[in-house]
Amino acid sequence: MATILHIAFPDEWAAAQAAGAYRMSTRGVSLDDGATFIHASRCDQVAGVANSFYADVEHPLALLVIDTERLVSALCDEDLDGSGTTFPHIYGPLNLDAVVDVLAYERDADGRWPEVSPQAVS
Repeated sequence: MATILHIAFPDEWAAAQAAGAYRMSTRGVSLDDGATFIHASRCDQVAGVANSFYADVEHPLALLVIDTERLVSALCDEDLDGSGTTFPHIYGPLNLDAVVDVLAYERDADGRWPEVSPQAVS
């Protein structure tokens, strides 16, 4: 099973479960707001994204563990900013049954969002 991760706010994940699909692209932006894809990361990318874009968030986040083989929407690995680093993007809503686990994501003792090991999501 190939997996990718999406950083989510727990309340937005709960709302998605009630609605039947997850539609948040990234922090504060949804597919309903005109975003064209849902941002995702591989394990080695999560901490960098969290420490860059969620640095001011003080409460735990949720990591949605997504089985890429269960996705209904298209998945593309893309380097959109020309940095040479690709990220997985889900083009359309995230079907709930593709989310095989939800992990609490909390800061380390040093106050930074921690690295995520592949073993933690397997």
